[in-house]
Amino acid sequence: MTAYDISGLHLEQAGDSGPLLLCLHGIGSSSAAFAPQLAALSDTFRVVAWDAPGYAKSADAQRPLTMDDYADAAADVIRARGGRAHVLGVSWGGVIALRLAARHPDLVESLMVLDSTPGSGTDPDKAAGMRARADELARLGPEAFAAARAPRLVSGDAPPQLVERVTATMAASVRLPGYGHAAEAMAATDLRGELHRITAPTLVLCGDKDHVTGPDSSQVLAGGLHKSAYVIVKDAGHLANQEQPERVNAWLLSHLHIATDYRTPHQKG
Repeated sequence: MTAYDISGLHLEQAGDSGPLLLCLHGIGSSSAAFAPQLAALSDTFRVVAWDAPGYAKSADAQRPLTMDDYADAAADVIRARGGRAHVLGVSWGGVIALRLAARHPDLVESLMVLDSTPGSGTDPDKAAGMRARADELARLGPEAFAAARAPRLVSGDAPPQLVERVTATMAASVRLPGYGHAAEAMAATDLRGELHRITAPTLVLCGDKDHVTGPDSSQVLAGGLHKSAYVIVKDAGHLANQEQPERVNAWLLSHLHIATDYRTPHQKG
């Protein structure tokens, strides 16, 4: 039995047929972050985006969750929808996606890891900073917390409307204890030693103006994986899928069609 009952998850879905695409959002967000992908990719894919456990419209967990627990919850979502999935993860969601592929390789058709990292456990200062976020949220409250943090997630050239949307999404999504569980899971995670175990073909993508995780972290991921393509998206910050949705969606579709076309007959069945 997994640590989180997925009957408590809120899921947004677009598309009624085609391969399953599961979308996992960043640590300060929700399924709303994938509106451009739900709209653009649902003609040929069943696109499902979750509110992670303890976020937005999803129920709180009954105990603290580890990165394995988040990965297992994602695995349960895939099983409930028929077997295998392409998995798209942004930032924290990318870390969950990679752990999912390492723990449940039979469920992951391919990966798309955007503006992500091996985890904050790669560096003591990063881990401490991640753990401090829960106290910051408790002190400021969701709205002030979002107002202080959200503008850093896009480039300086992002339109005001996007900044407002990202801020509003964060304010409506984060709460304790869920955000604290996620921050602790990130602080305790270092994926560098397990990347070689991941066999799913992976698109690693990063905005060129991402100053949160940044291209260096994405390069670590791409370099450690067996089957990876590495893409830099021009004029995009940490939330490249929202700031440059047309460019990102084009890369996602290219990857998805290649990954789908090259499945073996056994996998296609």
